[in-house]
Amino acid sequence: MNRVVLVGRLARDVELRYTQSGTAVGSFSIAVNRRKKVDGQPEADFFNATIWQKAAENFANFTHKGARVAIEGRLQTSSYQNKEGQNVFKTEVIVESFDLLETRAESESYKQGQNSNDPFSQPANNPFSGGNEMNITDDDLPF
Repeated sequence: MNRVVLVGRLARDVELRYTQSGTAVGSFSIAVNRRKKVDGQPEADFFNATIWQKAAENFANFTHKGARVAIEGRLQTSSYQNKEGQNVFKTEVIVESFDLLETRAESESYKQGQNSNDPFSQPANNPFSGGNEMNITDDDLPF
């Protein structure tokens, strides 16, 4: 089985191109956090990815460098010869689906530089913080 799921931030804007037959193809890099080193400094892995057709156009239109996204797809390795005649191998994620993990307002705020310039130093959002405590008894459960 060849499946990969990555959650991170775009390391660069999507480069949207079209093939001669008019098929959209987008190329981008995604930075994915690793566990922090002992000294507390964040580390990240950078993965190249390609997305095709209408999904490529949508992804390019609704994302930008720094946007937090989840991508799902497969790994693909290809090779070519460089100018020196050496074989070069390239592994990338072929994206089959994606999710935007920020609201439009969060995304625009990040894009305009109101957030930290270092996306890896930001604390994760806790969807339960600031909420009211609920008192649930067994009588409230439907089973």
